[in-house]
Amino acid sequence: MPRVKGGYITRRRRKAVLKLAKGYVGSKHTIYRTANEAVMRAMQYAYRDRKQKKRDFRKLWIQRINAAAKENGLKYSLFICGLSRMGVEVNRKMLADLAVNDPKAFTEFVEIAKKGLTMPAVKNEEKVVVLQTESKAVKAAKAQTAPKAAKAEKAEKKAVKAEAPKAEAVDYSSLTVAELKAIAKEKGITGISTMKKADLVAALTK
Repeated sequence: MPRVKGGYITRRRRKAVLKLAKGYVGSKHTIYRTANEAVMRAMQYAYRDRKQKKRDFRKLWIQRINAAAKENGLKYSLFICGLSRMGVEVNRKMLADLAVNDPKAFTEFVEIAKKGLTMPAVKNEEKVVVLQTESKAVKAAKAQTAPKAAKAEKAEKKAVKAEAPKAEAVDYSSLTVAELKAIAKEKGITGISTMKKADLVAALTK
């Protein structure tokens, strides 16, 4: 059998791998086989560490927030608890940045958190009660507007009925069987294929 060469496609694939392995030590950036192994391993680590990086940054932000909160007389857990009770939606990244670059603004957040800690914690049952009262208020508002909307809809329907011309009676007996079958199909009548003209006319005039 003749020898088959890989051609430019194989060369392109190998050059792409060697390009990714640029800068690796020894044969890892010159020999394709070792370079391919090193690149595959590096990609696995990169996939894993893209997720690990998020965890590491979150740890760093928490450490900075904790240090700044302790300077203002609060622990990290109490600080976050107070902010959540007050409904403050600032993420840890921004809080950590304020702790490092703008201590005065961070102190204001600490004061807000201290106010939140003095408020009673809302239990799940109380939250349900609050939601129920809100829904009752919404229902009452809808009940007030519903009669007006219903009257308007009725008036519109009456106007449409008055404007709509009456449907003219169709003389089905003057039509052909094919035309009758087409009309019956549109109306969703079943068993059309076995019906005669008289049966079709009777089914359509019901």
